[in-house]
Amino acid sequence: MRIQQLRELLEYLATCRLEMAQLYKRLHAQADSSRVKLMLEYFQQQQKHIAKKLEDYVDDAPSRLLDTWYKDLIFEDFIKRCQSTMLPANMQEDDVLSLHLDLENRLIALLEKTAETSQTEEIRSALADLVRVEKIQQQRLVHSTIRMDDI
Repeated sequence: MRIQQLRELLEYLATCRLEMAQLYKRLHAQADSSRVKLMLEYFQQQQKHIAKKLEDYVDDAPSRLLDTWYKDLIFEDFIKRCQSTMLPANMQEDDVLSLHLDLENRLIALLEKTAETSQTEEIRSALADLVRVEKIQQQRLVHSTIRMDDI
């Protein structure tokens, strides 16, 4: 996928989060383990929440930032990746967490790459803040998942 404006990137990231939620919903229907189902429900809700926050960010951010153009920002077809991802019915919590972290790290890497290629400090700073928030949320999610193991 070729991304030309910052607005497109952020809207695409929100769409990717919703695709992840759909993936978790599909895996939930296939999973055997009730613990895995609980984890997938949690991940699904988390992705919907993040997508909403990204959409709100796009609504509230200044147009001069969102209308910034990028020359060669190319990213994999993340939506296709989510739609084609499968796990066996006997998937374990570690399988789901590994999948989630892989997908999430791909999106974070896209934000970091975009920040590095941004022309102004204001945009680099805004994207760095988004990366920081994403990483903090990821850490909290992993900690929550580990706490779930203790239950």
